[in-house]
Amino acid sequence: MTVRPSPGDLLTIDGRASVQFAGDRALTFRVVSVADQPTYHGWIWLTGYVLNRAGRATARREVYVQLAGLGRAPGGQGPRTGLGTPRAASASS
Repeated sequence: MTVRPSPGDLLTIDGRASVQFAGDRALTFRVVSVADQPTYHGWIWLTGYVLNRAGRATARREVYVQLAGLGRAPGGQGPRTGLGTPRAASASS
């Protein structure tokens, strides 16, 4: 990713973004804020929530990552519009 993330974006943070997130330490991360403070070129501070496989927030974290190593998580196009994971519509009438 070369575009600066925005609040609401859903990202995959893995070893490409920082070695501390390599292998089984990769995260699915919902961005809450992006710091404006100066950093090394190509790096960025993000605040957000780590999501589990069900899409529920499990921890709030600040992470320092390489912008070029970030990826959009599946379903991560645009801001979040609700809490939790979507449920199928009821088929009863």
